[in-house]
Amino acid sequence: MRQNNGRLVVVVAAVAVAAVAIGGVLAYRQGPSNASADAAPLSAPTKAPSTSPTTASPSKTPSRPPTSTPTVTPSGPVKVPVNLAKLPKGREPQVPYLIGREVRGGAGGAVKIPGKEPIHQIARQNVVVLAVVGKGSGSELLKLGPTDGEVRRVADVSSIVSAADGSATAYAATRRGDDGGALKGGTLYADSGLDVETLKRPNDSNLRVLGYVDGKVYFRADTDDRGAWQFYSWTPGSSKATEITIGSPSALSPDGRITASMSQITDAGSCSDVTVVATGKRLWRTCESSVQGFTPDGRTAFGGPAYADGYCAGTAAALDATTGRLFREWSGCFHQTVAEDDQHLLIVADATDGGGEDGYGSRAIIRCTLTTGACELATPLSGTGASIGS
Repeated sequence: MRQNNGRLVVVVAAVAVAAVAIGGVLAYRQGPSNASADAAPLSAPTKAPSTSPTTASPSKTPSRPPTSTPTVTPSGPVKVPVNLAKLPKGREPQVPYLIGREVRGGAGGAVKIPGKEPIHQIARQNVVVLAVVGKGSGSELLKLGPTDGEVRRVADVSSIVSAADGSATAYAATRRGDDGGALKGGTLYADSGLDVETLKRPNDSNLRVLGYVDGKVYFRADTDDRGAWQFYSWTPGSSKATEITIGSPSALSPDGRITASMSQITDAGSCSDVTVVATGKRLWRTCESSVQGFTPDGRTAFGGPAYADGYCAGTAAALDATTGRLFREWSGCFHQTVAEDDQHLLIVADATDGGGEDGYGSRAIIRCTLTTGACELATPLSGTGASIGS
């Protein structure tokens, strides 16, 4: 989406890197019933709630039977401050993630990405590691096989997504000029590991893949200078893509059922719409948060603040994907939020201590449970940088 205001470009760019949830749904773990973000670690499995994460209150037995249904409230504080120094240590992320230049997690061992170029995105496809890295004013895709030294390159790739089972990936190549500005002409790829299908998009700029669901690739593009992103689906092997009449999509649920769109951007902030893909029906709008993704079951939307300027986001939010009700908000300094499973978010958090290799803060990936708000360290605090796969 093109904007004349420099701040608005930052807002759109920040939303564009939101992660789409990856990997299978993992075992549910219920957090402590009354925990804060710097309290006890997440505890043993229990049954997942059947509605938005809430639990009945109060726990004290009333002196006489209630005459109406008791009020249902969240089981922990709605707003949770995150203090990295006080978080307990938990298990490592159960999805691919990056520490320094080493890809860890997911199905496979640690793999180091060669070179010194900045790493923009990473993913795993079976035993292959894929990384979008900088190249000049643009970027390219590195495909790293299981054998050391086996590297294949795909020019101009700027975004990548994985199928839910990790067996296939889709990626988009979009051309850039010497100044980094978007040029017309791009290509979509659907990679099964054995075959790679392609679709040329000569009139598109700023292609970005949003999901690979049930054999279809969903993507957005700036087409024919309309002034907004258009939304499409493509079945690999077909010579054409199908336009979906939902404008300016920023995220797609892992099941392909609902999407978030940037409906309004101003100097004061932004608004996001959540819409049913099949019907175009808008479920709700928020101008308090920017919706950047959904949990695998599609029941929870997550994102950051509506106003996205600055070194990092000051909040990470969880909302009911059906109603838009905000039920959890963490405060801190955050760079990326991704769903690990239906009940947990992984967040790249910054200590703002100047201890990072870039002169900014040391970072860690933290795990926060939706039902209680409690958080734990999924990786140790480190100065080498961290990010989560997409």
